Amino acid sequence: MEIVIKEVLTKKDKRKFVEFPNKLFKDCANYVPSLVSDDLNTLSTKNPAHEYCDSKYWLAYSGNKIVGRVAAIINHKANERWNEKKVRFGWFDFIENIDVCQKLLEKVEEFGRQNGMTEIHGPLSFTDMDKECWITKGFDERQNLTLLYNLPYYIDFIEQLGYKITCEWAQNKMPASQPVPDKVARINKLIMDKYNLRLLKFTKCREIVPYAKSFFEALNEAFNSGGIYGFVPLTEKEIDIYIKSYFSVLDPKLVSLVVDENDQVVAFGLSIPDLNKGFKKANGHLFPFGWFHILKCLYKYDTIDLLLNGVRPDWQKRGVHSIYYSDMNEVAIKHGIKTAYTNPQIIGNEAVKIWSNNYECEEAIRRAVFGKSL
Repeated sequence: MEIVIKEVLTKKDKRKFVEFPNKLFKDCANYVPSLVSDDLNTLSTKNPAHEYCDSKYWLAYSGNKIVGRVAAIINHKANERWNEKKVRFGWFDFIENIDVCQKLLEKVEEFGRQNGMTEIHGPLSFTDMDKECWITKGFDERQNLTLLYNLPYYIDFIEQLGYKITCEWAQNKMPASQPVPDKVARINKLIMDKYNLRLLKFTKCREIVPYAKSFFEALNEAFNSGGIYGFVPLTEKEIDIYIKSYFSVLDPKLVSLVVDENDQVVAFGLSIPDLNKGFKKANGHLFPFGWFHILKCLYKYDTIDLLLNGVRPDWQKRGVHSIYYSDMNEVAIKHGIKTAYTNPQIIGNEAVKIWSNNYECEEAIRRAVFGKSL
């Protein structure tokens, strides 16, 4: 099979680039399509991440048929933060043919060398709010729509090409409505009284918005101090976009914020409903009826994804995390939520022990980023 690699230069090609996985994975039961409009916005120069990232995109063709895609990204802020010279590969999908995989990776490697990079790693995107890391275990599990999907041959091919795991994550699955022990409830009250903290609960999205900036400030501090792989703090422009795009469509009862006496967020737990069925039916498009299928899932669900949680560094090791964990349990019990999937946690990170030490849970999925020297 003759493979030709072409750079993505036009709007038409960019749409083909974005839509390729929907065709590649159309028969995969666990694949959840992204919204095409969201992906196009991420690749658009209007995305503030492009102010500190350089990128190029390629499509692989066999004849007139697209057989793969890849993005090369240099995140200058991340390289400066971590004192590295790394190029990222991302948006990387390909048919079951190692030559397609290799030729696409060679484009990223070449781009990296031309720009003075000494290492390559991925799959990563522009920021940690984008989809990243491949599944290495748990291919048959329900997948999180906010994370990448891939098939086992991806791992086989990239390892054959000399790439090795540079970071590994685990996702746990647990009964969501585990009872909160009376002892824990009493301790949480003592913690809140001692430090003059309050747990905020919401019934409408507009009630959350005044705390959105403080939430992202706490997230930046918590993740930046926690050694999250490749993380760099979100910029003001990025925060504004996330607030406008997502804070109006959250399910308020799945948001738990702990604030201090100055109304500043010190800890947070943010979950989202299982929207997989809605996004599958939408098949990448809100119109004409995609929005209806997604909205329907917001009103009826029994599974949640524990998307974001953390504690500001100056409040860690005071037991504050227990406050929002307990609240999430109580919400699950009250609303009949049966199952929760944690967000990926780095293997060996203390955050992983919070789940295994305090909750009945099982590891369901492993994910990884791969890399090598250039």
